[in-house]
Parts: sequence; structure tokens; C-alpha cells
Amino acid sequence: MKGAGDSSSLTTDGNILIGRAWIFGDNINTDIIIPFRFKSRTNDPYEMAKYAMYGFDPDFHKKISKGDIVVAGRNFGGGSSREQAPVALKYAGISAVIAESFARIFYRNAFAIGLPALEIPEIKGKVNQGDELKIDINKFSAEISRTKQIFQAKNVPEFMRQMLLEGGLVEYYKRYKRFPWAH
Repeated sequence: MKGAGDSSSLTTDGNILIGRAWIFGDNINTDIIIPFRFKSRTNDPYEMAKYAMYGFDPDFHKKISKGDIVVAGRNFGGGSSREQAPVALKYAGISAVIAESFARIFYRNAFAIGLPALEIPEIKGKVNQGDELKIDINKFSAEISRTKQIFQAKNVPEFMRQMLLEGGLVEYYKRYKRFPWAH
């Protein structure tokens, strides 16, 4: 994997993500994200990361830089309900996933582990491979640096944003000793 200091970064306040885009199409299912034969081998997230997007490119984890962003079409993450798919992406260094739509269980699992998943129906065809993207977690928006075009993601409840900012459900609970929806 390329060094963490490559073109991708996260601001010190944790609300802004900046990374290079990796473009995928529609119906990228969990067996493409991490094939079943690798899901059952380990529970180590760093080992799972080696198989991120393996069904598309077995060397994907070697090509990305820490902070890069996956951009996809409709129904990203369909298939199995295992959380290994978002875990593999997150631990490979992917800072966020933007898609026109998500399979419900992938979407929920991504938030639970602290991987931002932004649903932006009009994103397909607007972002080019390698474009630098800037994601604002507070505004739940994404900007293409090349064009300065800003896209608003479908809104999520505030507790879900707070979960993301804390790094997921477990980290949120460790910090506040309660679940984010239990106010």
C-alpha cells in the first residue's frame, strides 16, 4: 500500500476527508468487495484488508493510498450481511464510500464500524478515476476538487454522523457509555 502521506488526508478535526476517487459501477456485491473464501479465513481486519475489492482487482489494496474514496453506482454492497465487506475497505485505507444507492445492510454496517457511506443519487458519471474528492461529514456533502461541484448526500440522523465522527458504534459507546440513539 502506498504511504499514508500520499495525496489523501483527514483534517485534524475529523470532519473533512480528502482522497482520490476509485470508480466502480452498479451492483458491486460483497463477494466482489471481499470474496467469501477470504471472509471465513480470519477475523483480523488488517488481513481482510488485503482482499478488499479482490473480485475486481486482486491488487487493489496495493494500489490505493490511505484516505482514498470509493465511488460507485447503484446497489453498492448487496449480497451477504457480513460486516467484513466494509471492514475490508476501511482497513485497506478507504476513508469513505459514495454511491448512488447502497444495499441496506452494507450501509448500516458501514456506519456501525465508522466508514462514511454517502448516498448521492446523481454522482455517477460526474467523478473521474483519480479525481480528488473532499467530503464534509458535518454537511454530509462531497466536492470534486477538479470541477468545484458540490453534491449533497441524502441526509442521515445526527446520531449516525456522531457515530462516524467517533469511529463507529463501539468507539462511540466507549466514549459516552451509551448508544448514540439513546439520548
